[in-house]
Amino acid sequence: MDIYAFPPVAAILDAAYSGLLLLTDLLEPLAGEAAAAASVILLTLLVRAALVPAGVAQAKAEQNRSRLAPRLRELQRRHARDRERLQRETMKLYADEGVSPFAGCLPMLAQAPVLGVVYALFAFAAIAGHPNALLAQDLAGVPLGTGFAVAVAGGTASAATFAVFGVLIAVIVITAEITRRRFRPAPGADASPVADASPLAGATGRLVGALQFTTAVVALFVPLAAALYLATTVVWTLLQRLILRRRYPLAT
Repeated sequence: MDIYAFPPVAAILDAAYSGLLLLTDLLEPLAGEAAAAASVILLTLLVRAALVPAGVAQAKAEQNRSRLAPRLRELQRRHARDRERLQRETMKLYADEGVSPFAGCLPMLAQAPVLGVVYALFAFAAIAGHPNALLAQDLAGVPLGTGFAVAVAGGTASAATFAVFGVLIAVIVITAEITRRRFRPAPGADASPVADASPLAGATGRLVGALQFTTAVVALFVPLAAALYLATTVVWTLLQRLILRRRYPLAT
């Protein structure tokens, strides 16, 4: 079953299509032929701006976890041989302190539907039964509906395709590396099986780190417009985290 053909989803997709076309028309006097690409970037910025409160919640959650770290380590020492008891006591500590171990997941989860819509807008030849005019838009001569992997496999990748995707992948990878270095745990912070002492601890920390680089791989398989969305959002995420870390520093 095609989820995009489901009436409510199709209606959302059609509304998003009309909105992006309108935004493209508004930006054309400023951005010229890159107006559609600029509209994708602006859409990304608007989505991320709307999610700033969730980013603040994430920063506060990180600060609270660092504040509770000494007590969490004490629980780990006391219940090292009883992981079930450790989990219960950990969750009780979070509840007593009014801290949610799941706080901060919203930014990542909320963006998934938006990315899905951007993907669909530049992947289908028709939207709600009418031709998809967005596919005629390009960035530096590369159609926004072009997928790097598909273009290479089909032998249609041009020098511009390699250049444009190369720049976006470089932006994603460099941003991911800066993020990894700037926000990696302090030495010894993950020394125990439940260093963060939350259901998302340890493994999730490593998963988030891996996702920073996985984004670059995903960008190779989605339309150029979606890759542009990904590159913009990872840069926003890094800048936002740097600002919020200064506002909500971790306990030392």
